[in-house]
Amino acid sequence: MNAYGRQLFTALRFLLCTTLLLGLAYPALVFGLGQLVAPAQANGSIVTSGGKAAGSSLLAQPVTGDKFFYPRPSAVGWDPATSSASNLGPNQAALVEAMAKNRAEVAAREKVAPDAVPIDAVTASGSGLDPDISPAYAALQVARVAAANGLSEAAVKELVAQNTSTGVNAFLGQPSVNTTTLNYSLEAGRKSAAGLRE
Repeated sequence: MNAYGRQLFTALRFLLCTTLLLGLAYPALVFGLGQLVAPAQANGSIVTSGGKAAGSSLLAQPVTGDKFFYPRPSAVGWDPATSSASNLGPNQAALVEAMAKNRAEVAAREKVAPDAVPIDAVTASGSGLDPDISPAYAALQVARVAAANGLSEAAVKELVAQNTSTGVNAFLGQPSVNTTTLNYSLEAGRKSAAGLRE
């Protein structure tokens, strides 16, 4: 085999090895890790209600009234088309005023002292769409939600626990409660309890 043939053979072997490594082995490894670390992101995040797509577990939904858990405030009104932060700095008067207003609203809604309101209840996330709240903010809302839905506080606390991140997700950040999945679980639990009473 001449020099040209040896170079061609070497190039073909290299092509075969890199195709197997980067085209098959690496994507399979990343997919496998995705299934372990973040199955919702790997497999889709659509939340269904009554067999129909109703939202995404990765996106917060606006809430009114007393029957559901409130997500964090949003600088974009929870509109996925305009995901953004407020871009206000910690020394800007507008942010201080917004936080004070949010703190007063949450304290009045949950019937607690303003200093009992967690920081995530008064500040927006970087995207304005984050459905996760702290366990402390979820706990603050349990009594109101339970009373509004005619459920026991123990039942609502159990739903909160079921929708709290654990394992690797909590290890990489901190435990958090997904308000979107929690509110759909709450609705299903309320309907089930209503059916049992009939």
